[in-house]
Amino acid sequence: MPTPGMTVRKRLLWLTAAVPLLFCVALLRIGQLTILRSEELTARGIQQWTRNGTVSAARGKILDRNGKTIVQSVTAYIVYASPNQVADDDKMADILCPLLNVDRETLLKKLAQKGQGSVIVKRQVSRETVDTLRGMMETHALSGLSFGEDRLRYYPMGNFLTQALGLTNIDGVGQSGLEQQYNAYLAGAPGRIISEVDAKARVLSGGNEYYIPPQEGASLKLTIDQNIQSFVDKAMRECIEVNGALQAMAIVMDPNTGAILGMSIEPDYDPNNPPRDDMEALQKLMRISAISDAYEPGSTFKMFTSSAVLDMGLTNPDEGFYCSGTITVDGDKIRCWGAPHGAETMQRALQNSCNPVFVELALRLGSENFYKYLNAFGFGRQTGIDLPGEGSGILIGKNYVKNVDLARIGFGQSIAVTPIQMIAAGCAVVNGGNLFKPYLVSEVIGADGEVLERAAPQIVSRPISEATSATMRALLESVVSDGGGRNAKIAGYRVSGKTGTAQVYKESKVVHDVHIGSFLGFAPADDPKLAVLVIVNEARLMPDYGGTTAAPFARQILLDALQYLGVREQSGEAAQVEVTIPDLTGMTVSDATASLSALGLSAVINGSENTVLSQMPAAGAKLWSGSQVMLYVREGEAPDARTVVLVPDVSGMSIVEANRQLRARMLEITVEGSGLAVKQTPAAGEFARPGDTVKVTFQAP
Repeated sequence: MPTPGMTVRKRLLWLTAAVPLLFCVALLRIGQLTILRSEELTARGIQQWTRNGTVSAARGKILDRNGKTIVQSVTAYIVYASPNQVADDDKMADILCPLLNVDRETLLKKLAQKGQGSVIVKRQVSRETVDTLRGMMETHALSGLSFGEDRLRYYPMGNFLTQALGLTNIDGVGQSGLEQQYNAYLAGAPGRIISEVDAKARVLSGGNEYYIPPQEGASLKLTIDQNIQSFVDKAMRECIEVNGALQAMAIVMDPNTGAILGMSIEPDYDPNNPPRDDMEALQKLMRISAISDAYEPGSTFKMFTSSAVLDMGLTNPDEGFYCSGTITVDGDKIRCWGAPHGAETMQRALQNSCNPVFVELALRLGSENFYKYLNAFGFGRQTGIDLPGEGSGILIGKNYVKNVDLARIGFGQSIAVTPIQMIAAGCAVVNGGNLFKPYLVSEVIGADGEVLERAAPQIVSRPISEATSATMRALLESVVSDGGGRNAKIAGYRVSGKTGTAQVYKESKVVHDVHIGSFLGFAPADDPKLAVLVIVNEARLMPDYGGTTAAPFARQILLDALQYLGVREQSGEAAQVEVTIPDLTGMTVSDATASLSALGLSAVINGSENTVLSQMPAAGAKLWSGSQVMLYVREGEAPDARTVVLVPDVSGMSIVEANRQLRARMLEITVEGSGLAVKQTPAAGEFARPGDTVKVTFQAP
């Protein structure tokens, strides 16, 4: 039996062993907390006794070529709430939701996070709203609210260069356009503000506060001229309205540098209030179609075929040709766009936009030579413009191209180009033969005013000689003065250019009665200072040829820009006068042409018979002298069986008007009733074959 002394000694022994052991355990724990978990615990501590707020950096400005601000960042505010300081979540939501336009359920979920030091209620709040909230904090249960500085992107010009400028998201990150392309420069670096708080996340009076200032982003100076851009925007809005078009776009370029002076795509949107509630619509409106979308250029492409054959010495402007209206290549019958042109020179074929002549010229070149020029002009590859989302166009591989493909490329089919490729290549035709890389940003300027980057004109290739370019300037001037580009003629200025009317494909078939009309022009013709490309997609106003839908608006842009730039008028041009178009229906083609000629107008004949069935514009309309009037005569040949037509909407029209609209699209009509059209089969917007019948029901109004 152990004695009391032995028990005490055992206890002392155990205690002597336990104390060092406990000391070691405590030491290990202290080491774990102070060494291994030091960083984690320090961060948790700082999070508990400090409030860490972000101070947004001022995003850099975007300026036009003259230093005018077209995009800037303005001060806004962030509204914070400290959930554990909010006395009544429902009452807070009742006040904040209508004032800040925030979702009630979302706000209540944020306020329920009582363990959070603060939550963001709303960003990019205006100063006026924040001042209202501060005033209400004294009389309402708004304890726990605080405010931080934020930034809002502001576009003072509204709908201006919309797609090219692009958008930022709420965090100030570029989503599209230049905002995305140059985001690394524009964004800058955010700052921080750190404040000491108590256990309830209240800022300590007299506590330490640390402020790390943000670094302002760099600014972009563009090649865009604010005034020229305004001319382009105005013209394209009028163009899409007058033509009832699906889309209209224009690019203005300095042909001697590749600098973009203006770019407009309609329809557009106000970047200050984009339709973010409909992302599909917004994505469509944000698309920079002028650099991304490929289209068949049609007859504007004849300037490149002309340049190639002249540069190779395979023809000259005075060489004689004959147009019978069709030409057959490898068993494929290719038609001219209108009545046969008969005997004509190469120059006159360009003025007439004669397809068979350009088929022959393309075949003279052969695939090896033609592709050498196509590549040198930049077709089939990106231009390298400083915008995101550029397309490459479509060019059949040289090893796969057939004679019939080559023939069609010669007059602008079987090839697809982007608008930016088209205007860049067109400038090379007239500027002495230099293909320039297009660009939009001339300088990147740091917040301190230092130029970080400066762009310079960059020659990509030299597709044709200076002598060939001089010849092409003269030929393209004659297209405007004496050919299909007359609607771009400007009294007092020498203008050159080429019209184009391209096919539209839907459901893998050619749609007969809708086209892509375009005009690519230059002024002054002898020493171009401006190039303009206007493209009108699916105009509803007939005729929808490039000479009638696009050329007048290119003329408007050129005139406004030339006068703004102070380019002096050139002598020798007769002043244009406004004339009223007579009624020409029922006349012979020769009499109608003579009547128009007496008024200073010219005729474009659509068909091969001798009697005018209808005209466009209609009798009584007014045009400037030198313009063209389309005369429709009965077709002598059956339409191509591969084509389809888009059935027009004749609702509200009289029998005569409906018949005229349908006949213009080579459709027949059957009539039920009288008065105004109220129903039709097939419906408007459906496809039909040329010669099909549309049943129209009429009722008295």
